[in-house]
This record gives sequence, C-alpha cells and structure tokens, in this order.
Amino acid sequence: MTFAKLFSQSLNRRVAGFRSPFVNSSSPSALAPKTRFFNTSRPRANASSSSPSSSSKPSPSSGKSVWKITKRVGLGFIAASVLYYGLSVYRFRHPDEKQPLPDPTKKTLVILGAGWGATSILRTIDSSLYNVVVVSPRNYFLFTSLLPSTATGSVHSRSIVQPIRYLLRHKSHFVKFYEAECTDVDKDGKTVEIRRQTSDGQELVEKINYDYLVCSVGAETQTFGIPGIEEHGCFLKEMWDSQKIRTRIMKCLEQAQFKDLDPETRRRYVHFVVVGGGPTGMEFAGEMADFIKDDLKSWFPELANDFSVTLIEALPSVLPMFSSKLREYTKSLFARTNINIRTNTALKEVTADSIIVEVKDPEGNKVEESIPFGLLVWAGGNRPRPLINKIIHSLEEQTNRRGLIVDDYMQVKGMQDVFALGDCTSTAYAPTAQVASQQGAFLGQLFNKLGSLDFEKPRVDRYIAVGEELDSAALISLANEKHASTKVFRPFKYSHQGSLAYIGHEKAIADLNVPFLDKQIHASGYLAFFFWRSAYLSELYSLRNRTNVMLDWIRTSLFGRDISSI
Repeated sequence: MTFAKLFSQSLNRRVAGFRSPFVNSSSPSALAPKTRFFNTSRPRANASSSSPSSSSKPSPSSGKSVWKITKRVGLGFIAASVLYYGLSVYRFRHPDEKQPLPDPTKKTLVILGAGWGATSILRTIDSSLYNVVVVSPRNYFLFTSLLPSTATGSVHSRSIVQPIRYLLRHKSHFVKFYEAECTDVDKDGKTVEIRRQTSDGQELVEKINYDYLVCSVGAETQTFGIPGIEEHGCFLKEMWDSQKIRTRIMKCLEQAQFKDLDPETRRRYVHFVVVGGGPTGMEFAGEMADFIKDDLKSWFPELANDFSVTLIEALPSVLPMFSSKLREYTKSLFARTNINIRTNTALKEVTADSIIVEVKDPEGNKVEESIPFGLLVWAGGNRPRPLINKIIHSLEEQTNRRGLIVDDYMQVKGMQDVFALGDCTSTAYAPTAQVASQQGAFLGQLFNKLGSLDFEKPRVDRYIAVGEELDSAALISLANEKHASTKVFRPFKYSHQGSLAYIGHEKAIADLNVPFLDKQIHASGYLAFFFWRSAYLSELYSLRNRTNVMLDWIRTSLFGRDISSI
C-alpha cells in the first residue's frame, strides 16, 4: 500500500502540470506541443537548487518582505511620534490640580526675574524643598535669540514667549508669582520690597521675607549717553522693542509712497541703519535684507531701487567673538546682498532724521559725517538696572560698576544668602543667554543640595548634619571641609558650546566646540543655517514654542512675511 500511495501522489503532481485537452478543444493551445502543457512560470524546487546561476539571483518575495518591514517600522515610528506629541500636549494643557501649598516650616527662596537664568533655576530646582517665590515685572519668558526674526515678521512674537505660570503649574509644589518690580533689598532684615502700578493708578507695595535670594534681573540697554538715541532710535532687547521696530518699518514704507516727496527724502525713509556689530545687530541686518529681497520689493516695486541697509560698528571689525574666517565670510556675503558695513565709525548724536558719526579720513584725522535714516536700530551693550546700582553703591565689597561681583558659587560679595547670575553680574564670562542658562542650572542644583542637608541628625551619606543658624556660605564651606574627597559643592565652571549667528539669505555662521575631539569646528552657509534652526528649536522653552516657530517658518516660506502695520 505504501508503493501505491507514492505512485498516486506522483501521478497527481504530473497531471496537475498538464492542461486538459478536452477543455476548449478548438483553442490553438490544444494543438501546441506537449511542452506547452507544462506550467513553466514557476520552476521546480529541485531544478532551482541544481542551477548555480539561479541561486545568485534575489527572490522577488524577499524584496517585498524587506519593503513591508521598512514600511511597518516607518508607520510605527510615525504612530509613536504622534502618540508622544499628543501625550505631551495633553500634559501641558492639564497640570496637576493637587499642587501642595507652601509649608511654613521650610525656607523661602525668592527669585527675581523671569529670564534665562531664572527659568533655568526653576526648571532644575526641587520645589518640594523650599517655598519658592518668583518676582518679575513681566509674566513670561522671552526667547531673545529670535527677537530679530519677530521684528521683520519671520516669526510671530507670541511664538517665542512662554507665560511663566505654565512652568510654575507643572512644578511638584506650589510656587508663588508676583508680576511686580523689586525696588529694594534689605540684607539685614532679609526682605525685598516689590512695587506694582495698577491699571487705576494705584501703587501696590509689599515686602517679602526670604532665606535665600537670587538676583536674575538682567540689564538695560547701554546708550553711553549718546544724545537723541532713546528718543529717535529703537532698541532690540524686549518684546515691545521688536513691535516698535516693526511699526516703524511699515510707517516708513507707507510714507515713502507719497508722490510729492523728493527722491532724497524717499530714499531716507527706506534707509535702515543698524548700530552694533555683535550677533544681535548682524542678525537683524540679515533679517532686514531677507525682508527686502523676499517681500518688500514685490509689494513695493516702486521702491525696489531705493532700499538700503547700513551697519555701523565703532570697532575695527564686526563679530569679534567669531573666527576671522567666519568674519570675512560674513563681510563678503553682506557685500553681495547690498548691506553696507562701516567699521571704525562711532555714533555721536542722533536727530529725528539723521545720525552724526565720527570717522577717520585717509590722513587719520577725525571728521564728522551726517547719515540720513528712516529706521535706526541700536544694538549696543548692557548697563545695570536701578536695583543693581542701588545694591552696588550700598556695599563696600562691590567695586565694579558694571554689575554685581560674585564668588565661584554665584554668591554676592558683601551679602549673606544672596546669589546673582546673568547680565546683572560682573564676571569673566560674556553676557549671553548660554552663560545665564548654565549658571541657573548650577544654582538649581546647589539649592537642591542645600535643601537636602539633614538638620535633625547625622546621616551616613555624603551630606552632613549642621545647625540652621549657618548661612549658605558657611554650609558650603563646612560641607566641602567634611567631604574633601567628594566635594559636595563644586564651584561653577562654564562650558562654552559655541556661537551661532544668522546672517541672511538662509545662511549662518557657527563656531562650535567639540569636547571629545578637543577642537573647534567652523561652519558657514546652508549647512550652518539648518544647524542654527535645529539648535534654536531644541533650545526653545516648550513643545508649544517649537510647534509655533516651525509653523511660522513654514508659513513664511509659503506665503511670505506679513506687511500689515499691526
């Protein structure tokens, strides 16, 4: 029976390969040779294995399977990204309703400001260790690096601001916020005085007790006492400065439309002058050149030949923090895009329609020159705010009028339990957002360690048991003395990650430090531009800001910048 079964299976396989001659016998295929009746579209297994040439060819089914796997992985990645985005949005919109209220037994930490340094502290600090109080005259964090883009309409102003309460509501414990300005600090009584002007003209004054105080109030724009600069110029430091610049641009454009204007006045209205050759001034000049090339020349064709941008710098070169190669690249790009750079040119006076500058003639003599303008943007340096000046003049230890002198742990010299960081300090570091952000993270970790010290009984870990009467400086010193090998509190050390600047026409420059290679990379052009955008996106405060800025960039690429006067 076994032989009969094998013979039957073999016969069935052979019969399956034939086409029956009794079906449609009139078909020409019925008269074809016998080999035509075999199914030759799929070779037999033994034939394919015996042929050496057929084994080297990839099977079509294997290619399809690879494509299916790739497609499934891609769809899975997209689905996971959408899910993560949705969960992040939901968490942002629904903070924890059961946020514990302040505990009177805990120490009070008062933070003045809502800038880069202050928000970096708030991100890092464990709010369960302190009663945290934030005081700031504005109730939002401003991503200042994109201010030049908002002034020309590349990015909406609300896309780069984040209300400070969004951050505070997502902390583990309640954080009190006052939208007010700190006007005085009593270092002996450990209190700060805050003031706020109400909408009906009343002035609200309140005093807040503190155990630790952090000054992160930033700085004002330095004008060097130049006459007329505050009355007739525009700064670029706050959001209202950006809005003022945009309004002035559109006002100049609409004024230049009147037919009775003489050509010289028309050219003056559309002459945009930027004073300051640092990253802020250079970025605004590049953004202004893009605005003119991509939008204004199309919507104001009668003014196309009159637009001009001039950048003035008192020093011999622009962008001193970048390498000489990148400085030369920027100068050459500005020359091709009709941005006139004038170095060794000092601003002396500003009037309603012109600036007076001092330059050197070929013989080396100083001469004054008048330059007409429609818009003047001052991108100068920094000067201390009134509160910082008041503290400096009240302390003998504060001998620098540029800002507060601090030690390696950001403690203000001459004041107990008072810390300062960012632009309001006088340190060896440049007054940049990168420095303030790292200082804020450092202080946040320092306060976490201070709050973790056990005041009740000794502990076996690296922390120590001390008395509450000791101030922060004594705590830091004693902790490091008891644990010399581990150094519980290490001094602040700045790590420079590099410098970035946008210079217009979708080009940027970048000096980047690579720690593991111990070298610096210089990049320019389109590659640096895409890195500039990706770096700024990653540094934006929240997913909400990143989404808005990305949509703004897409909107600008598709529809151009808005030219309305609002």
